[in-house]
Amino acid sequence: MPSCNSEDFRDKEVICVSDGRRLGYICEIEFDVCDGRITAIVVRGEGGVLGLGKGEEIVIPWEKIQKIGEDIILVDGIVCAPHPCGHGRRRGKV
Repeated sequence: MPSCNSEDFRDKEVICVSDGRRLGYICEIEFDVCDGRITAIVVRGEGGVLGLGKGEEIVIPWEKIQKIGEDIILVDGIVCAPHPCGHGRRRGKV
């Protein structure tokens, strides 16, 4: 499997495969420091998408990522719900 760094992820657009929505670009990556693995990606809303306001964020669990391509990341099963920690974020879930 090819390797990449966090900056490579920021350049990829996130798209929902079930309806073709363009969700935006990754602004953060969440890690489990104990396991050393990625647990979620955070996408910043661009206004009007998933009911997100401009600058609001959605947290997409790693399990929802279907494919990571050269230019895009395909995700599925994303429904907007309040993020359990608040902070202007929402958690993506089925």
